Amino acid sequence: MSLWRQGVRQLDKCWRVFATGLCFSIFGAGALGLTFVAIPLIGLQSKQEREREKAVQHAIQRAFNWFCQMMRFSGAIDYKIVGAETLRSDRACLIVANHPSLIDYVLIGSCLPHCDCLVKAAIWHNPFMKGVVKAAGYIPNTDPESLLENCSHRLNDGNVLLVFPEGTRTTPGVEPTLQRGAAQIAVRTGMDVRVVHITVSPDFLTKQKKWYQVPDTKPFFLVEVKDKIDINGFIANSDSLSAAARQLNQHLADVIFPAKEH
Repeated sequence: MSLWRQGVRQLDKCWRVFATGLCFSIFGAGALGLTFVAIPLIGLQSKQEREREKAVQHAIQRAFNWFCQMMRFSGAIDYKIVGAETLRSDRACLIVANHPSLIDYVLIGSCLPHCDCLVKAAIWHNPFMKGVVKAAGYIPNTDPESLLENCSHRLNDGNVLLVFPEGTRTTPGVEPTLQRGAAQIAVRTGMDVRVVHITVSPDFLTKQKKWYQVPDTKPFFLVEVKDKIDINGFIANSDSLSAAARQLNQHLADVIFPAKEH
């Protein structure tokens, strides 16, 4: 490779470090703007709690969509979402996805005007995010006793619930495993499961790397909406709900992580 091409590639990489930092800085400022400006205004207009939560979720979707487009426009990343219309048409089901990067929820959420989400405890202590997730009515993954009841209530209302069954971001080079929480929620509420598969090439925003450790080439995110899994078959062919959850969890692992990735 000529010195000129090496220089161009290095300049491109430096720009993507700057663009990524700028985008995440704006993301943090936007979260504070939602917390202290947009959400109070929504509260003045919407008197019912669930109505306010849906309005906040819609605001989050628009903010996520704007953020994704900003990341693309700046050259930090490129992405493609296949089946967004199918995802938007889903009602009363779980959306289950793999979790290779920091922005997986942002990419999926950018398609969904109304989406409940199972949120880990750390997010509820994040000063940029805790006000937003609380106002959106997201479900904290902290109390096992109330978790299933909260999920069932939202799903029975016709909502979709986004869950990352790995529990944390995938570690590149390490065989991924799924926690059984998503499968338990599905079989115990009797709700179907929509699978979403995300690939990132090359790896970017993984758990092991900082945001500024950008790859040599621009990362490309592919979000693919897969088939919906009928939960009734697993329940009917099992002796118990626990057994159905185990079978469903194994099936989810096979679907979310194709054989070439296992």
